[in-house]
Amino acid sequence: MTLGQPIMHSSKATDEWWRGAVIYQIYPRSFQDSDDNGIGDLRGIVCRLPYVALLGVDAVWISPFFTSPMKDYGYDVANYTDVDPMFGTLADFDAVVEAAHALGLKVMIDLVLSHSSDKHPWFRESHRSRDNPRANWYVWADAKPDGTPPNNWLSIFGGSAWHWDARRCQYYLHNFLASQPDLNFHEPAVQDALLDVARFWLERGVDGFRLDTINFYTHDARLRDNPALAPEARNDSIAPAVNPYNHQDHLYDKNQPETVGFLRRLRAVMQPYNAAALGEVGDAQRGLEILGQYTAGNDLMQMCYAFEFLSHDRPDAAHVAEVMTRLDQVASDGWACWAFSNHDVERHASRWALSDAAIRTMATLIMCLRGSVCIYQGEELGLGEAEIAREDLHDPYGIEFWPEFKGRDGCRTPMVWENSNQSGGFSLGKPWLPVASEHLGLNVAGQEADEGSILSHYRHAIAFRKAHSVLRNGEHGGVRTENGIVWFIRGQGAGAVFCAFNLSEGDAQMDSPQGKWQPVGGELGAVAPGAGGVLKLKQWQVCLLVKAL
Repeated sequence: MTLGQPIMHSSKATDEWWRGAVIYQIYPRSFQDSDDNGIGDLRGIVCRLPYVALLGVDAVWISPFFTSPMKDYGYDVANYTDVDPMFGTLADFDAVVEAAHALGLKVMIDLVLSHSSDKHPWFRESHRSRDNPRANWYVWADAKPDGTPPNNWLSIFGGSAWHWDARRCQYYLHNFLASQPDLNFHEPAVQDALLDVARFWLERGVDGFRLDTINFYTHDARLRDNPALAPEARNDSIAPAVNPYNHQDHLYDKNQPETVGFLRRLRAVMQPYNAAALGEVGDAQRGLEILGQYTAGNDLMQMCYAFEFLSHDRPDAAHVAEVMTRLDQVASDGWACWAFSNHDVERHASRWALSDAAIRTMATLIMCLRGSVCIYQGEELGLGEAEIAREDLHDPYGIEFWPEFKGRDGCRTPMVWENSNQSGGFSLGKPWLPVASEHLGLNVAGQEADEGSILSHYRHAIAFRKAHSVLRNGEHGGVRTENGIVWFIRGQGAGAVFCAFNLSEGDAQMDSPQGKWQPVGGELGAVAPGAGGVLKLKQWQVCLLVKAL
């Protein structure tokens, strides 16, 4: 076989900072504790930002730090415009922004707009009566004649998505915990209030938002039942296999067309600040399609991520090619952001049972894909999932489905900075979650002293992406596979980068690309083609070539 010219897929010519950016996710409870109470905080983030900047990333995404009863650990917001005392104060947040900007980092914060806490003043007023000023700010519905919920919608956290409120004698919708009532986006005043929240943080200097559960914003106003989903169509990328949530095709409880109108309004608010949004698309059947819908054109969201690479099955060459090809088909005018790990899924080192060599290869791969990239704190250390005992569990999701699904605490344990104590330098107090003993030996200080460490590899991979601008925002050739190797060409002409990754279970080979190419990426372990125009790669080996004049 001789490699021909790939079909080029052009990126928009733009200077937007977010396009192709590498974003580092910080889970504040577990990043750094500055007052030794066992819980990470904003001041802790400030003191560790130089480390983040040294990784070479462009931005940080900080998970929720707002006032909250912490039933879902910050994703149940009781005050959208203040900091929970456990994390600090608004002044501490301002210090985060100032320190980040001084280091050249953008700051993105996690906005949870689809639902609030039931302790939020909006809900406290809404549930008092059916005729108060905020009576329609949440999704209320009468019971069926037999007293059962209005329809068959299910909560991701288990059971019905409807909870009975004795004061109003109505059900309210909660796609997550019963203490997380869904806001009613069909009510214009709700949209206005949430846009004011965005303005508040933009005025404080944030550069963008990660938008939690973006496709859950709007529900079907007619409250129609979701149809059943055929067993063969089910997958566990959004909810664990033991959760009956997977038994429905979620046509009506989310993914409604009216959401686009709100996103357009939000983009208009963000535009004067040159801010960017990253939407989380939680849908197991049509995530890429929704991604394309929400990022199309210049007046919606800049980026979204779906769960194709956050699922349990390790992506082989065919799967990577399938995802990227499908994205080209359904989101040709959109922009994806890729992640292998985050605060909601088992860490990918464990989820995919990766060796150190595999971790390095997957890190190089994600830095070469068309799109932006998110990396999750500790991923750059090669941390695997921590084993959490039942008595130490905090996550309500894990408590509900234990032991078949152990929840999200295993990926949320504290960051390990050094080997000075059993908390890995995270705190002098007892950490809110135990630090895994196997994590201690992977601490930052130890890896910084080792040029061959996984941390060093991540730094090199991010630097390689920055050194070759086509990897950040260049044209995208069709993604192809051969003999377990996934390969593609980013850009065209001088400076184009050929990327090939052996994701198979053994040795593999393919023909080298035509033309004059120079080997690069030696610091990433990349190998050059051999004699005769044949590229031979052992398992997890990589080839990176730059097109010469």
